[in-house]
Formats: sequence, structure tokens, C-alpha cells
Amino acid sequence: MKTAYWRPTWGLIHQLYIRTTSRIPNQSRLGSQTSTLQRSLLALSSSQQEQGSSGSRQSHSFSSFPSIAAAVFATIYMTCPILKADDETLEPPKYPWNHSGPLSSFDAAAIRRGHQVYKNVCASCHSMESIAYRNLIGVAYTEEEAKAMAEEEEVEDGPNEEGEMFTRPGRLSDHFPAPYPNDEAARYANSGALPPDLSYIVKARHHGEDYIFALLTGYRDPPEGVNIREGLNYNPYFTGGQIAMARALYDGAVEFDDGTPATTSQMAKDVVTFLAWASDPHQDERKKMGVQALFTLSVLFLFALYSKRLRWSLYKSRRIEFRDM
Repeated sequence: MKTAYWRPTWGLIHQLYIRTTSRIPNQSRLGSQTSTLQRSLLALSSSQQEQGSSGSRQSHSFSSFPSIAAAVFATIYMTCPILKADDETLEPPKYPWNHSGPLSSFDAAAIRRGHQVYKNVCASCHSMESIAYRNLIGVAYTEEEAKAMAEEEEVEDGPNEEGEMFTRPGRLSDHFPAPYPNDEAARYANSGALPPDLSYIVKARHHGEDYIFALLTGYRDPPEGVNIREGLNYNPYFTGGQIAMARALYDGAVEFDDGTPATTSQMAKDVVTFLAWASDPHQDERKKMGVQALFTLSVLFLFALYSKRLRWSLYKSRRIEFRDM
């Protein structure tokens, strides 16, 4: 029964190999590595078909199956064309973000401006449940500024001694308030679409900062022949090209404290920087600790090398003489 089961398996692998190679018009472009994998796949599948006819070699076919499967998937991955979910979706361009380098840090001024954009534009629909006001201290605001900002919000707390809920001014330990009390209210206010929480949006989206920036600045009129459903907007960087969120950034929509011109691209850059920091608030500290760790390991390596040479120099430099008695 087992031999009858494995025989069609190797035949299926051979048919898959034939279909894969027949879909490629020019085999010379695949490279030597792909050709080697294909040849090994064909040889292995043929040998396994021969082994399947002999009951004495049945156990060997089971042991070699992982290698066969790995060769199959490697060949398919390297030869089959890459398909996109939607051909009309554009891949965002690559931008040189200042904080993306191994030794670079976030721009505190950009984080402050980005928070102003979020507070005045994005916070009406999107929440940031993982960020508290105290996280802004020492990054973009002083403790007094963050405390005054938190006290502007009325937070529901309780219950009190009488078992009733009450409202109080916000504290530094409070998180950013949500624009809607629950997901159902958010969907009802946005025609069924649920605005995502922006706490980790940069980490949760492919291409990260590049995608968010391209999405915020990519709104345009749909091309001819593209029908947009009612209530949706055309954006070629969004999957499917139709997004429920309307364009939110316009020139002059926010007045920055430092006098920076509030153009669409500037606001998008700053709010993406703020969202990138919110997704990883400890990035600068982690990079700093990494540099310190590398420096400490380098010093320890030099000390160990010197200690080794000092300890073994006596054995390497001594001379042993044998005298005849």
C-alpha cells in the first residue's frame, strides 16, 4: 500500500517539473544554479520511480523525501514568474529616511511636527492605543508640555467610592484617547471601513515608511477606464487602487510651531517619522546599546589577545635541549 502511494507522488513531481520548464521561454536566462536544481530534480524523481518498484528500497524513498521536496520548492521558486495580487498596484519608491541607518537616530523636530499632524488631522479617525503622553517626554516635548497636553483631555475613570464612573483631566500615564468608543461605532462613522490603529502601522505594512508616505501623497484622479465605487477614492499604492480613506493632507492644513512650511510632502514626511518612532520608541536606545556592546567586546578581545600572547610567549620562545648522558 505504501509503495502504491509513493509511485504517483514521484510521477506528479516529474509532471510538475515538465510544466515548470515549459512555462519559461528562454532557459538561458535562468542561470547555472537553476539548471543544476532542475537536472537534480529530474534525476532524483527518475531514481525514486525506479526505487518504488522494489520493495527492498522502500524505506530509502521515505528518508530522501525531504531533500526531494526541498529541490521541488526551490526549483518552483526560482523558475516560476512572480505574480502580484493586483497588477494595478504600484510599488512605493524607496526614500532615504534619516533614521533608517545603523548609526542614525530619529529627528526630534520631525517627531514633534509629526505629532502635530497626527493630533490635528489623523486623530479624528485613527487611534494610537499603545502610546502614552509620558512617551513624548524627552523625545519631542518637555515634561511640562506633555503634562499640559494630557490635561486638555477629559478621561473617564472609576468607579469611585459610590460605584460610579467619573471624568478627570488627563495624566502623563494616560494613553492617547480613541476617537470612537468601539469598533462598531468606528465602522458606522466610516461607511463600514474600520480605521486601523496607528501604533504599529509602520511595522505592520510592507515597505514600512515608504508605503505610508506614498499612500498619503498618492491620491490622484483615476485613469480612463477605471471605475471607482461610490464612497471610495483612487490611490494606486493601495491594494486594488480603491481606498475608503479620503485625502487628508493639503498644503497649509497644519501650522507648525517652528515655522516649517506645511506642504503636503513635508506633513507626510513628518507624520511618517512620528509613526515610525511610535512603532519602535526604543530604536535609538537599542542602537546606542549596540555601539556600546561592540566597543566593550572589542576591548575584551584585545585584552584576551594580549593575555594569550603574554601567557604563551614563554612556551613559544623557550628552547629545549637534549644532552647525551
